[in-house]
Amino acid sequence: GGNGLQQGEEDQIAEIICLCPQCPHHHCPHLPLQFKRMLNRELTHLSETSRSGNQVSEYISQTFLDQQTEMELPRVTPMESPRPMSQISSLRGLPHRASLSAATVPRFGVQTDQEGQLAKELEDTNKWGLDVFKVAELSGNRPLTTVMFSIFQERDLLKTFQIPADTLVTYLLTLESHYHADVAYHNSLHAADVAQSTHVLLATPALEAVFTDLEILAAIFASAIHDVDHPGVSNQFLI
Repeated sequence: GGNGLQQGEEDQIAEIICLCPQCPHHHCPHLPLQFKRMLNRELTHLSETSRSGNQVSEYISQTFLDQQTEMELPRVTPMESPRPMSQISSLRGLPHRASLSAATVPRFGVQTDQEGQLAKELEDTNKWGLDVFKVAELSGNRPLTTVMFSIFQERDLLKTFQIPADTLVTYLLTLESHYHADVAYHNSLHAADVAQSTHVLLATPALEAVFTDLEILAAIFASAIHDVDHPGVSNQFLI
């Protein structure tokens, strides 16, 4: 008709609109089952498109439906199981790990022969607009480690949570090495920028005394890790 709907769309709408004369449409007990049948069909189609599609369909089924058996999803056999989306592609060791100790942790967490210039740049750690590109240049391309170590020192989080400095730096260097340097945007520069912006945001007067030290630690930590191992493409591309 004149409503612009295609025949397939009209059929789908008709399927989930109750036509029972004895009950109001918005209270019809048949609607949930009819909707689930339509959802079942759509998710089954999605799951057949790719392994990622199967993962997405299974997640929706397990999360939002009462019983997984309501969805007729094809199963991925153990031999075909892809790497879980929540795992990074590979763990890369750091050659400096064995030599790093509490006594040898550099002032800003990284070795640099431009410590004075780096210190000057990091004076803006508590302000909007820290130049993370300059920090990367002066820190041997370790902006995330440098910025995070500075933030932890600024907020005295090492002392508050009794975190050994060498343990934190080793973790940060490992984390940063798992950001892809060849990815144009979702790299460790971006992570450093987000972490520092979160740090500044949490220091605004409006948020003073709103969060506990643990919540602040969690927010800054989440900012640092949020795009680790990002491949540089969208979820839609991967699916």
